[in-house]
Amino acid sequence: MKNYDVIVIGGGAAGMMAAGTVAKNGKKVILIEKNPVLGKKLLITGKGRCNITNYCDVPRLIENVPVNGKFLTNAFYGFSSYDTVAFFNELGLETKIERGNRVFPASDKAKDVVEVLLKYIYKHTVNVLHCPVVNVMQFGKIFAVKLDNNEVIKGEKIIITTGGKSYPSTGSTGDGYKFARNFGHKVSRFKPSLVPIIAKRIYPLDGTNTSKGCNVKDLQGLSLKNTAIKIIDAKEKIVYEDFGEMLFTHFGVSGPMILSATSHIRNLDGHKLVIDLKPALSEEKLDERLQRDFKEFSNKQFKNILKNLLPKKMIPVIQKLSGIPEEKPVHQITGSERNNLIHSLKELTIQLIKFRPISDAIITSGGVDVSRINPKTMESKLVPGLFFAGEILDCDAYTGGFNLQIAWSTGFAAGMSC
Repeated sequence: MKNYDVIVIGGGAAGMMAAGTVAKNGKKVILIEKNPVLGKKLLITGKGRCNITNYCDVPRLIENVPVNGKFLTNAFYGFSSYDTVAFFNELGLETKIERGNRVFPASDKAKDVVEVLLKYIYKHTVNVLHCPVVNVMQFGKIFAVKLDNNEVIKGEKIIITTGGKSYPSTGSTGDGYKFARNFGHKVSRFKPSLVPIIAKRIYPLDGTNTSKGCNVKDLQGLSLKNTAIKIIDAKEKIVYEDFGEMLFTHFGVSGPMILSATSHIRNLDGHKLVIDLKPALSEEKLDERLQRDFKEFSNKQFKNILKNLLPKKMIPVIQKLSGIPEEKPVHQITGSERNNLIHSLKELTIQLIKFRPISDAIITSGGVDVSRINPKTMESKLVPGLFFAGEILDCDAYTGGFNLQIAWSTGFAAGMSC
């Protein structure tokens, strides 16, 4: 039986930050990870590039955490996004800032982020053990961790950083929730977050007969930039708005705007997505643009004038939704038909079905109830010596590096408090 000052369970972003911080402060620490490698989920974040953080001040960080953002105030001030960039730079990782203040390794390789974290924990002599944890118990003031091989590890304090339930292939299978409940902690109901959405049909203008619409699958692979979206619920209330990028897939819609929307929306019952393909133009300005094009190309067929206005894949969809025959000469298009075209461009409406499964989600929304966690230290208010950090907490943010910042900040807070 081995004894340590601190046991950290979970070798992801929060776990490595916590373990390294504890060890740097001179404590004897062991990091237990069931995967054969550390940072497995980090390796696939940001499409393999790893969006380390978002380079912004603390109020901006909090604004981008729709679930329990204020709880993270102390943690963010204790280890901000600026601290994160400085931390990695000091470890020898060059970084760069891209659109939206997203920070990436200059190499565009997530493995470089993992490698410097490994360098950090081994430099400070963190003991690493690769084995699944079966149970976590407490005897008096001592914690005991039973492993899958029947070995028992003892420690004075314990930090649980096992993640959520998204991407289970990386080891995030919800083990930490069981451990938390065993110590009397409430775990809020979880759902997929930062997850694509299943969608089937694009509505015609009147919205009454979806058989006249188009299949979303017809746009598979099409990426839209500089586009505005609204998500509207069954009561016709706008529940989310954004501007940026999105992607059509074989099952529906994805991309940065869609993923961020799912952090904000709890269910999709009766919801629809409305896309403005020309957000820089008001309906009046768009009408003026169309009239100029119609005048210049008056003898061309309708299908041939849309190529200057839309991506190739979008042309047959807009043509069908507008109700204008593709072979119709432009000079024969009526004012009413032109108005239909404008609405198709400004209000492309898609029926939303449901979120993709939690296994496809970037993060899990839900987790250990933060009302029973000390926001300054990440220590349990119920069990002294028990800490939580990272995605296991009921805190989740929009896409753009904010969720990894939660991991760095809470991992650092827990590590400094042990």
